[in-house]
Amino acid sequence: MSRTIRVLLAEDQSMVREALAALLGLEEDIEVVAQVARGDEVLAAAREHGVDVALLDIEMPGMTGIEAAARATAELPGLKVVILTTFGRPGYLRSAMEAGADAFLVKDAPAAELAAAVRTVLGGERVIDPTLAAAALAEGANPLTGREREVLRAAADGSTNAELAAALHLSQGTVRNYLSTAIQKLAVRNRAEAAKLAEEKGWL
Repeated sequence: MSRTIRVLLAEDQSMVREALAALLGLEEDIEVVAQVARGDEVLAAAREHGVDVALLDIEMPGMTGIEAAARATAELPGLKVVILTTFGRPGYLRSAMEAGADAFLVKDAPAAELAAAVRTVLGGERVIDPTLAAAALAEGANPLTGREREVLRAAADGSTNAELAAALHLSQGTVRNYLSTAIQKLAVRNRAEAAKLAEEKGWL
């Protein structure tokens, strides 16, 4: 490649971030020009440093990598996004693609594979971990609506219907209906099991 690819790394674990930066820094055509530890710092850093590709972890404080991807690609249309995850949850892949991500890889992928993905997405192609892709296809679409996800996410800490209703500005009856529907769709016994299953599949 004729020019250096400017990369942003967003990862809240400093040891992992520094290791990734060091490995990518060994590539002649890739330069890590910015590093952040929070999802809500991605957009500003990408804009400030004029990055070509952003490598985003999913689990970060401030904002998830998927949320950061959606915001960054909306504001910076030319930016390419690679999502890195420890969790091979099928729902995450679908959410990442909907957020505008160009690649979805597991963190323990070889450094050469990651560097190749950076080059590939810059060329306009997508890169998806084949194991995760197969799992996502087998799993199918997220059965929960946006409102059901919102209520289930809020209910995960054990809040009562009254507390959920107040927090989400809904009636208690509406909260009860959303939770009941989610429980039925996921074929579980209660809200705790529903929240756990949805989280495991990456549907929240």
